[in-house]
Amino acid sequence: MKIYGDPGSGSLRRVTTAARIMGVDLERVKVDLFKGESQTDDFKSRLNPHGLTPVLEDGGFVLYEASAINLYLAGKVNSPLAGTTETERFEVLQWMFWSGEQWRIFATALFDERVGKTVMGLPKDEAVIAFAEGKMRAAARVLDQHLEGRRFMVGDALTLADIDIAGPFSQIDRSKPPLRDYPNLMAWHDNLLESVPAWAETKAEVDNRIDTFLAGVGVTL
Repeated sequence: MKIYGDPGSGSLRRVTTAARIMGVDLERVKVDLFKGESQTDDFKSRLNPHGLTPVLEDGGFVLYEASAINLYLAGKVNSPLAGTTETERFEVLQWMFWSGEQWRIFATALFDERVGKTVMGLPKDEAVIAFAEGKMRAAARVLDQHLEGRRFMVGDALTLADIDIAGPFSQIDRSKPPLRDYPNLMAWHDNLLESVPAWAETKAEVDNRIDTFLAGVGVTL
């Protein structure tokens, strides 16, 4: 199986982390997002018409969206990351869907405004930033309450719900999402870095890729 993506991508990180934990071997194919390699006609016609990564290619089957990819991989190896009981599996799906609609989309908006526009020399839209931060704070309050006394989002072990919701932490020091005001949320993520080696390893990969790029173009955030 091949996974297409940029090593600086938090979405790719979610897949590579889950794959390492599950023991799934993926052939990495680098797609340089900064060079627009996902925007070519070939990429859009063959892999993802939206021009986004990551994309999984398994023989003749092509699948995009990191959450869907992780569920697909978990299904192939019957991984407990998808939950170990029927109830847990639906709870994992609940938080994965929640993360896509209430959480990560606003973290992406902050990255686009604070990092992407800085790199391109464009003015930030402060209204977008304020809107995205407000949405993230509302979601973070829900998470902070849910995580009180918990080490993981669902049950007593790591699941794909944790990996999905941890996504915005990939760029916390660059796009500066408002996460540090929520102690239970921060403690949960600190636990992931300490107890899940794959999450710490992929953090180093993302940091190296993004920080090297920013230094190369002379951008200080």
